[in-house]
Amino acid sequence: MTVLVTGANGQLGSELRTLSSGEPHRFIFTDVAELDITSASAVSDMVRSEGVDVIVNCAAYTDVEGAEDNYDLAELLNATAVRNLADAMKACGGLLVHISTDYIFGGETYNEPCREDMSGAPTGVYGLTKLHGEQQIADSGCRSIIIRTAWLYSPYGRNFVKTIMRLSAERPELKVVFDQVGTPTYARDLAAAILKILRSPVEGVYNYTNEGVCSWYDFARAIVSLSGNEGCEVRPCHSSEFPSRVKRPAYSVLDKTKIKETFGVSVPYWMDSLAECMAKLK
Repeated sequence: MTVLVTGANGQLGSELRTLSSGEPHRFIFTDVAELDITSASAVSDMVRSEGVDVIVNCAAYTDVEGAEDNYDLAELLNATAVRNLADAMKACGGLLVHISTDYIFGGETYNEPCREDMSGAPTGVYGLTKLHGEQQIADSGCRSIIIRTAWLYSPYGRNFVKTIMRLSAERPELKVVFDQVGTPTYARDLAAAILKILRSPVEGVYNYTNEGVCSWYDFARAIVSLSGNEGCEVRPCHSSEFPSRVKRPAYSVLDKTKIKETFGVSVPYWMDSLAECMAKLK
């Protein structure tokens, strides 16, 4: 089986590259320099020439604030490009594995973990365009697996963990919001889950984060403690103290029952995975 990974230089793509070395499949890792997924013909040509059976789409426009000023670009990368991938898989009978986000929620006042069948009501351009991407996959009729995740971090790229590690080493105090609750996701754990899913894929929409629940404040406290930067005090604050045009989901804990029962995926606790990642960073 030949697996094409898009967005391969990002956090998740980088972890897939590392973990896939022991897999029996042939993997092709691409980013924008190797494949322009906004070009339907480029995607189609790559799929045909390489005999691609599965696309794992890790590519996305993820700048939540920037998306408010760049709707067309966000829509191009998060929806139009996704349709190109879906159409290519439909044409060859292949499977599209697409990574989506908890940001498709946010407009609702859910106070229980979000299931896959709950309706999404995004509050910003990023979430809206990611929801459009999901809808494009459904409209294409291709074989697909959509995995919604949240609060992704890893040793690669820019993310909350690396930012807090740096700032807590530079400053005596940090203020972090406590009124946004969810679950962090170590990209390596998600990559391992994807590789397990590829062995016996079952179409559908699934949620994946690490286990447990925390606020961004709790997350930051754990990062500072594990980094040894105890001289920095982390103080809780309200989201209103950091004005933004984007309303983040106040409660976006994702229910992972479906993915665990369908694929037998074992999901690590968020603090255990954080400790593992930070050991590599340190």
